[in-house]
Amino acid sequence: MKLNHLSFPSQAPADTAAFFAKYLGFRIALNDDYCILKRPGFDVVIENGSGVAPQWPQTFHVGFELPTRADVEALHATMQADGVAMETGVISHERGSRFFCRAPGGVMFELNTRADAAPAYQGSFD
Repeated sequence: MKLNHLSFPSQAPADTAAFFAKYLGFRIALNDDYCILKRPGFDVVIENGSGVAPQWPQTFHVGFELPTRADVEALHATMQADGVAMETGVISHERGSRFFCRAPGGVMFELNTRADAAPAYQGSFD
């Protein structure tokens, strides 16, 4: 089995799709009442929430991995400068450096690297 797609509601599908494209490297394939976003291996569908704000569980998030801590720090700085809703600064963590932010529409993202994870975790990432 492989991941086919993720689907998220948003009150502002075009803004949410633009976040995915600008910061997460997705290509917007369709931008209408709902948006289809492409990355190699899977899609993301941004559904029109019809004016209803989604209620996300507090810790629900989607994680994307970057190659290095420098990449994590650079993306954090770019997002912060652009006014993205940041949940944290860059965190040094035993499983690797990371930060959390929210896209338009409220979905929380974790952007991390495993490059600087503690040795005890290095073998668990395959």
